[in-house]
Amino acid sequence: MTGQAESQAWSSLKGAAALAAPPLAERKRRTFDWRLLLGFLLPVLIALLWEAAVHFGIAQGRLVPPPSRIVATLLALSETGELWTHVWATLWRVIVGFVIGAAAGIVFGALSGSIRTARYLLDPTLQALRAIPSIAWVPLFILWLGIFEASKVALIAVGVFFPVYLGIAGAILSVDRKLVEVGHVFRLSRLKLARRILLPAVLPEALIALRSGLGLGFMFVVAAEFMGASEGLGYLLVDGQQMGKPDQILAAIIAFALLGKIADSLLVYGTRPLVRWQDTVRERL
Repeated sequence: MTGQAESQAWSSLKGAAALAAPPLAERKRRTFDWRLLLGFLLPVLIALLWEAAVHFGIAQGRLVPPPSRIVATLLALSETGELWTHVWATLWRVIVGFVIGAAAGIVFGALSGSIRTARYLLDPTLQALRAIPSIAWVPLFILWLGIFEASKVALIAVGVFFPVYLGIAGAILSVDRKLVEVGHVFRLSRLKLARRILLPAVLPEALIALRSGLGLGFMFVVAAEFMGASEGLGYLLVDGQQMGKPDQILAAIIAFALLGKIADSLLVYGTRPLVRWQDTVRERL
């Protein structure tokens, strides 16, 4: 009887908890919709306030055009197809540079983080190179690779490489020593130790490093497209500055922001299954 009573009490407790809190999938679905709307609130509010300030004569809107003019510029560029040509040129450079830089960062970060001799050999030089400003690489890459696509992709790859390298190496070095000792107790081989213990421990920070590298890739593509480009959103920025078109400059900046956000979201959702096993506070809020 005691066991039956305990079972009934436990069932009642679980039922009460289920009534008190909706299912996790339902909560995540509702939270996602709410956060999506909330994310648009601040930029839309700022745009409406600035539009109203220009409309009522509080501000001139000459150097910072109202959102209606910026949207009109984006629509005009889109109708002629010019916008999509520039977007594709920028996106192609970022994708190629990101793949090259991230692959090199993962390889060198893994070597530096897992092999002490490699760390002593590679890390001082790479840390010194990381301190070089991005614009300093421009004349060297032009001299080595010419003014066409190769130099632009190389500059973006350099920008992506360093945050990925630091993230991977730091993640490996910060793995809890007790986890590795447990693997040794169970006599796991190097391959099984890496697959069952090191990889799950490193993966969350590695994905953050990839996101940081992607963000820097979009920053470096602007400097890359200053190197004599005739296509790309960076070219739109330069053309707008030279022709005195602030609406075109802001339209290119907004296009950069939207393109970067979409790319970051795709990376996050594409890699989410890799860390589905995590039970973090973020998943419960």
